Amino acid sequence: MTRIGFFGILGSGNLGNDGSLDAVLSHVRERYPDAELGFLAMGPEQLTARYGAPATHLQWYEPHAGDATGLRAAGLKVLGKLLDPFRTLAWVRNYDVVIVPGMGVLEATLPLRPWALPYSLFWLGATARLTGTRVALVSAGADVVRKRATRWVITRAARLAHYRSYRDEHSRQAMARMGVDVSADAVFPDLAFGLADPEPRSSTGAVGVGVMAFHGGNDDRAHADEINRAYLSTVKRFVRLLADEGRPIRLFTGDVADDDVPAEIIAAVPGADITAEPLTSLQDLMRRMAEVDVVVATRYHNVLCALKTAKPTISLGYARKNDVLMSAMGLGEFCQSAREPDFDRLVAQFRELEDRREELTAVLKERNRVMSERLERQFAIMSESVVEGSRT
Repeated sequence: MTRIGFFGILGSGNLGNDGSLDAVLSHVRERYPDAELGFLAMGPEQLTARYGAPATHLQWYEPHAGDATGLRAAGLKVLGKLLDPFRTLAWVRNYDVVIVPGMGVLEATLPLRPWALPYSLFWLGATARLTGTRVALVSAGADVVRKRATRWVITRAARLAHYRSYRDEHSRQAMARMGVDVSADAVFPDLAFGLADPEPRSSTGAVGVGVMAFHGGNDDRAHADEINRAYLSTVKRFVRLLADEGRPIRLFTGDVADDDVPAEIIAAVPGADITAEPLTSLQDLMRRMAEVDVVVATRYHNVLCALKTAKPTISLGYARKNDVLMSAMGLGEFCQSAREPDFDRLVAQFRELEDRREELTAVLKERNRVMSERLERQFAIMSESVVEGSRT
């Protein structure tokens, strides 16, 4: 029996990460129905409840921290970092293959410390080498990391993997610029392109707005509040404009960290036709997006889901990955930065998007077909070279 583990920030409220897991897990269960599955993740209880497979906390500190603060919390964190390599070894040795499904595990476009996920990923690779377990980084997101310590840990972790593929050429080149040999690494679409499409809906006139608790990235910590205010101010102005024109507005989020943002926007535009229903998965998000005509979004997987449902989209993005995705889908001209949003340009982009909606929808449908075919090729290669190769 093949034993397959899954690793990452999974089950903890990030829809994009969990959607990537859903996509690859669907393939694994179809191809290996008798496989023994397990998880090393941030939300093990949620994963066990959802998939019926055993799961272990990624970091010792999380379930043991309680309400600890100050020196006690610091001491527990240090203890956890000392214990985690041994815990990882004990978990890894139970599996033939460990899959890291997509996610931006090789980037630091949002605030990230080297002793957080990069540290865990490094020990996954190191212990897998000791036990003979194969690690596959599948359609991973990457970007050049400027912080020296974080970059060192991420590149070492990547080198320890037995298989690496990236969700775009930008990610592959970023790893090359950081000194990783990528000559054997392939580029395939983001795993979320492997999810089932929702039922199409007729036009409703509604506009989808994907919002985020955005405070900049690793290099923006000193200006985080200023960045957040500028971003939210622009989003609120845009929503107010839509409301003044009588448009129904549907707010979307992508992580539990964003949960307070819709309420703040709704409060800023009283009397508007705005809804913000809870979302539990990327499939749920895509079903809601199928009900709108166009989308403006910030989180990467909000943008991706809008494109996958063939909705003309504007990316008010926080990282290069958004721009790369939009260009790959034929909408590269409809991007701008969430760090320095330009309201007038956003309105102009929105007007053009609506004027060209029929044309852009056709482009997106064709690009989605190509993405789906390429992702099937990725799954075949992963199965042949990683999962089945682990048996030899």
